[in-house]
Formats: sequence, structure tokens, C-alpha cells
Amino acid sequence: MKIIEKKKELKAIFRKSKTIFIMAHKDLDLDALGSSIGMYFLLERLNKNCYLVIDDRNHEMGVQKVLQELEGCLKIITSKSIEEHLYIRHKRNLLLILDTNKKELVQNTEVLDYFDQDQIMIIDHHDIGETTIDTPLTFIDTEASSTCEMVTNLLESYHVKLDPYYSTLLLSGIVLDTNNFTLKTDGDTFYSAYYLSCMGASPKKVQYLLKQELENYKELQKIITNVDILKNNIAISKGGSYTIYRKEELAKAADTLLFFNNIELSFVIGKVSNKTIHISGRSLGKYNVSKILEKLGGGGDVMGGAAQIKDSTISKVEQKLLQIIKNEEV
Repeated sequence: MKIIEKKKELKAIFRKSKTIFIMAHKDLDLDALGSSIGMYFLLERLNKNCYLVIDDRNHEMGVQKVLQELEGCLKIITSKSIEEHLYIRHKRNLLLILDTNKKELVQNTEVLDYFDQDQIMIIDHHDIGETTIDTPLTFIDTEASSTCEMVTNLLESYHVKLDPYYSTLLLSGIVLDTNNFTLKTDGDTFYSAYYLSCMGASPKKVQYLLKQELENYKELQKIITNVDILKNNIAISKGGSYTIYRKEELAKAADTLLFFNNIELSFVIGKVSNKTIHISGRSLGKYNVSKILEKLGGGGDVMGGAAQIKDSTISKVEQKLLQIIKNEEV
């Protein structure tokens, strides 16, 4: 379902909403943040009172750069202060969730309690799953490369002209989720990038936002070399047992593995905290990543996804993953 096909339905929902709270998933990435900011300006154009809800304390490098540069420019609140910003007429409040549809992945699940079922809207490009938030206002396009692509389509349909800086943020989200236009990319994706470029999006600024530390890159190379190949086309790599990684580092490693001959499916396992193991999965489309990672409490879509396992070890998580792959007859 293309998001612009539902424009009339969206317009009716927005029309009856006075105050709109925009919230994405935990551990914001540039797709989540870029799409949130894009919707923020679209809704302001429609004369809505908007707030970005961000509880994250630690951010990946690109997101941190953006939030520092935009400090004081947007109305950003934490979930604790939502109640004081609610519009006096309850039914005229709306919670807009972007870049996820799973309850446990939003910034704070308690936010959902402030809204009725028909006051929660989801705009996302990931597959639905067992923990998908129950709301009739669900707009999911699993064919879209990113939520930034979906929001760009809406911005064009509403004839919203963004400042070049904000256009760049949306472009960075597309570049991130497509691994620089190499994954889940079609003509619509390139058109969205073209449209953002016409509004002044800067590829140079995108490169700046996606930069990484040299030491992190060196760690990435170590992960990639610690790889096992299953059935000649499935790559599973593991991080060091005593190293704490950023989630985006594990995702980049999974992306990189797909560039090697014959590899159709990749998983990278590593610690993101002392008590949490993270798996990033990527596929060229032959295998469904989401179907596999849902068995580990995660999700995503056909071509990419992630899962987190508490109080376990890399070795134990790897064994669970191998068993799932075997049972799924991948």
C-alpha cells in the first residue's frame, strides 16, 4: 500500500486532531528521526500543534549531530511531560508512531496509555507481527525502502517545501536504510531522493551525518572476519565477547556481508550492553529476515531486521539462531 493512496484518509484524521505527538522507535536512527521531523513540518503546515517525543539518552553519532544542531528549533519533549501538553478535548489528541509498529520498540510503552485505540496512528515500512500495536490507523508499506521515503511522498503530495537542511535529513534516512541505494531500492526510492535533491538536500551533508569513528570501523572489520558460512549462502558473524557495540555498527556489518559472492542472508551477533545481545539480519530478498528474527522476539521486514535478547551470551544466541534457521529450512 502506497502511503499517498491513503491521503484522503490521513487528511480526515489530521483534520480532527488538534495536538499531535510524534514518536519513533527506541535507539533512534536517521530514518526514524528524519521521518519524524518531516512529519513535524507537514503537520505544522496543516496548523497542528506538534511535539516530538524522545526519551533516548544515548544516540548514534548521526542522530546526536542532528539533535545538537537543532537544539531549540523544534518542540521536543520526553514521555513524562506528555500529560501536561495534551489538548483539553481528549479526542482531539493523536499519537503518530513512525518507523516501527511493535509495542515494545517504541520510545516508551506507557505513552500508549494516554490515547484511545483510534487515536494512535502508525506509519511504517516494517512487517507486522505478534506485538504490532492494535489500532485501525495503520499505514504500512513494506515495499518502501524507508519511512523517510514514505514521508517524502506525503510531503510532495501536500506540496510542502522543506528547508534544504530538513530535506537532507530525509535523504540521509533513505541512504541509511538502503545502504547507499544498494538494498530495497526501486524507481520510487530514486524519485524520492531526486525530489529531496530538488529541495536542496546535500549529499555532502548526508555523508557527514553517516560518518563513523575510525576505531569503530576497525572493530567492524574484526566482526566481518569472524564469520561462518552455512549452506554456501548464509553468513553469521559474531562480535567479541567482551566488546560493547553500537546497534548501527552491527547493522553495517550485516549490510557489508551481503556484498560478498554467493551470500544471500547475513546475521551479525554482538553485545550492546552487559546484559543485552543484539542480532542484525539482512537479506537480498530470497529469505525473509523478519520471519526468522520474530522467533527471537525481534522483527523487521523481508530484507532487514533485528532482535535483542536479555541475560544471555553470544554463543547461546548463535545456537538459538542456528536452530531456527534449521527448523525454517532456510
